Amino acid sequence: MKSKIKSLGAALALVSVIGTAHADVNTPYSMYGYGMLGDKATSMQRQMGGVGIAMQSGRQINVMNPASYASIDSLTFLWDMGANMNMRWSKDRTGSDHGYGGGLDYVTMEFPLSKYMGMSIGMVPLTQVGYSFGDEIKYGARQNQGNGGITEAYAGVSGKIKGLSIGVNVSYDFGTIQNDVYSTPNPGSQSLFQQMMQIRDWNIVAGVQYKQPISKYNYLTIGATYSPKKSFHGNTWLTIQDLTSDSRPDTVAQSSMKGKYYSPQSFGVGLAYTHEKVHRIIVEADFSLQQWSDAPFSSLKDETGQVVFQGMKFNDRKRFSIGGEYTQNVRGSYLERMPWRLGAFYTDDYLQIDGNAMKEFGVSLGTGFAAPGGKTMINLGLEWRHRKTTPVNMLSENYFNIMVGVNFNEVWFFKRKIN
Repeated sequence: MKSKIKSLGAALALVSVIGTAHADVNTPYSMYGYGMLGDKATSMQRQMGGVGIAMQSGRQINVMNPASYASIDSLTFLWDMGANMNMRWSKDRTGSDHGYGGGLDYVTMEFPLSKYMGMSIGMVPLTQVGYSFGDEIKYGARQNQGNGGITEAYAGVSGKIKGLSIGVNVSYDFGTIQNDVYSTPNPGSQSLFQQMMQIRDWNIVAGVQYKQPISKYNYLTIGATYSPKKSFHGNTWLTIQDLTSDSRPDTVAQSSMKGKYYSPQSFGVGLAYTHEKVHRIIVEADFSLQQWSDAPFSSLKDETGQVVFQGMKFNDRKRFSIGGEYTQNVRGSYLERMPWRLGAFYTDDYLQIDGNAMKEFGVSLGTGFAAPGGKTMINLGLEWRHRKTTPVNMLSENYFNIMVGVNFNEVWFFKRKIN
């Protein structure tokens, strides 16, 4: 029992850490809107292209669809943490550049409530902001940099009746997004224009899954998710500061975000095929739609009504993903029990920049290494993704990501027989 309490305590400590530490996305595109959006995929799911809406597993945590929690074994406790490192190569009309990023990504836990119910808690990134670049302007120079993002702290529960599972996540979303512009005229004093968003909000995601056997060793699972449109809560403001003097920042404009900034109505559907006998085969395809075109992002105005920070119009975000996993022999030797994963995705993203839409696509692969003497799995994957805008390609980016996830699987509530 003491070891179980220590494991739970360590997991809770790591959950608290991710609230202040998350991966660096390292892209100038993150200066727009709320930054780069996440998909709540674990390392294992990203190795399969980011699928998960129809995924059911008693061995892996699936935050993408809360209906999946009921599939956990009644004696099992899971917690999963992931990190990644990325290398970026970018090119625009002025030349090429490269950079590095990475860090802690997510921490999640899952445990049974009864034979037919499961629960999960954790933290995952909703949006991420990270960039730094500069350029020359007339009679001076300008430096842009930003950081932050929105983190989701969630608690979810699901139950199942025969092949039907229904679940819901309730989350507290929080974070600060900071966008800075340093202006240095020549000659003249350096000024800092700082735009801030501080979000303190809640959200809800509902999910359903239905598992249908089609033969003794084969079955299909269909899944769906839904999240309603709702207003963000929090505050946003813009300050100006003369950095060459001792003056304090001057607040030019400030506003409550309620009724002026919104998260979108979102839908997702997925279909998965599973074969389990000697070997295991899992194939899944997902589609998700986030209606950002109907989610206002208002301009920030000063006391006279003049716009000091321009709002944005967004596009609907559509994401297609497909992935699979193959295990040669689920009860064989160490190498035979290793799962091999492959996936791909394509995204029409939500950002609309000067009339240009952002597109992203990529491929991924990976495997899992079982820890000696237990069911803990170390998931290691590689991902390549390409990002650009169209019809005018403002900036072309290529990423190579190394993803690591540690999925701890412990047996709880098991009473040993005494001889």
